[in-house]
Amino acid sequence: MARRLARLLLVGIAIVLAHAAAGDAQEDPAAESIRRMVEQIQFAGGLEIGEARIASVTVLPELYANRDFHRAWTDPKAVEDLLAAIRESKEDGLDPDDYHLAPLERLRAEIAAGQQQEPELLADYDVLLTDALVRLAYHLLFGKVDPEALDAHWNLAREIGDRNPAMAMQEAIESGALAAAIDDLKPQDGFYLRLKSALARYDGIRAGGGWPQVPPGPVLKKGMSDERVTAIRRRLAITGDLPGDAADSPVFDDALEEGVKRFQTRHQLGADGTAGAKTVEAMNVPVEQRIGEMRVNLERARWVLHQLEGSFVLVDIAGFELLFVRNEEVVWRTRVQVGKPYRETPVFRSEIKYLVLNPTWTVPPGILNKDVIPAVKRNRGYLAKKNMRIYDSNDRIVDPASIDWSRYPERRFPYRLVQEAGADNALGRIKFIFPNDHAVFLHDTPSRFLFDKTDRTFSSGCIRVEHPFELAALLLNEPHRWSAAQLAAEAATGKTRTIFLPTPLPMLLLYWTVAVDEDGTVNFKPDVYGRDAAILKALDGEFRFRKRPVVPRNEL
Repeated sequence: MARRLARLLLVGIAIVLAHAAAGDAQEDPAAESIRRMVEQIQFAGGLEIGEARIASVTVLPELYANRDFHRAWTDPKAVEDLLAAIRESKEDGLDPDDYHLAPLERLRAEIAAGQQQEPELLADYDVLLTDALVRLAYHLLFGKVDPEALDAHWNLAREIGDRNPAMAMQEAIESGALAAAIDDLKPQDGFYLRLKSALARYDGIRAGGGWPQVPPGPVLKKGMSDERVTAIRRRLAITGDLPGDAADSPVFDDALEEGVKRFQTRHQLGADGTAGAKTVEAMNVPVEQRIGEMRVNLERARWVLHQLEGSFVLVDIAGFELLFVRNEEVVWRTRVQVGKPYRETPVFRSEIKYLVLNPTWTVPPGILNKDVIPAVKRNRGYLAKKNMRIYDSNDRIVDPASIDWSRYPERRFPYRLVQEAGADNALGRIKFIFPNDHAVFLHDTPSRFLFDKTDRTFSSGCIRVEHPFELAALLLNEPHRWSAAQLAAEAATGKTRTIFLPTPLPMLLLYWTVAVDEDGTVNFKPDVYGRDAAILKALDGEFRFRKRPVVPRNEL
């Protein structure tokens, strides 16, 4: 099921078999009640214990069938480990109520208060504990929110594989180390751990009353004196952008300018050190909203970080950045431009297989219909200016003057439009190919000045890379043959050339709106595509298993 559970699986099988053999030897007064409950799940379509609904309709019945319906939670330490993990799930941005916390604590109190323990009460408690563990393990391994329900093109789905979760879970319960087993289900990546730590800090800020609002007013800058400066000082001190012992002064001094710059850098704002409208607006975002953003990104991490190993390329869409990761360490990064808000860069996984120097560009249908054909209608010299040629189905060049452009794009354009290689090609001097259904790839760009912009949503969905030849050298990993300078020199010849990677490299396009640096600096990024709200709503919604099974069966 996860690293620890998988390692202990064989021991778990032995334990389950031992229980089966000893079923009659050690009578469990709750076994008959558990059997009836399991059969109700299997044959009546579900089970409710008080106000709690049992969600696990496969793993839970199998676990108890393996035990001859004897209770699984007879070790008090295992119970305490689970209840502690449920309470601590809040630290992962999850909701302890999803794991039956209140009814479990109530049942435990009833059992502790009773002089004679009723079998039905013991059965309710045991089954509810098991369902709580299934739910918690599921969320830690796969996330609560179904990414496919939000994005029909999602292709990062995972399964448990051929492991038996019921047996693995049984062993974890009886291992004496359930707390460690649950902790192993969480992503162990530094990104996740740092974000958890930041969430704890901001939750502490919330518990302390949050931060003060900065009143609206004119732009404030160094050298000015204004009562609003005092509010800015207090606001920045709470999040560590300004030393906590900074003087409570209305004067905008050097120290405050540096604090404002730090805040602006963390929030993807132009770091000019002046407190203008956008900066003040960011300061006034409530701590509760920032906590929600962290929870959303912890959820995104649970979707994907379990499967990231070795070397890979990662595009952080909301951060406008590309990272090259080797053995869980970021060894290189560069700025990128991504899709406009109405032409979003999609989230998906693929493999970079080859690169092309001096590429041509075949105009995709969407850009052809929305951009190129309207441009040709306005200016018949557009194609010549852009060095574009038209080809028919037999690869013969077609004269633009022979086409009745008024018919398109209302009808399907029957030709292929290609921009020839050259300095003004939309893809620049190099492109990187990773097969996908979106016609998206990495490439160079002639619009290099746009990399200096703070918000870099300029493309039609592809990713424009600021230093593409450095990236190519890293991917090819043949420094004596293909350095960045050698690749640039080869491109300067003007010849189109395809170069395959020695080994295809994983390529991930992901979307993070919060990230935490190794020194603990929390960076909030603009939600340029407005994707956070739906995830947060689902995080706060009811528990449910996603449609795609994670075990190779019908459902959990």
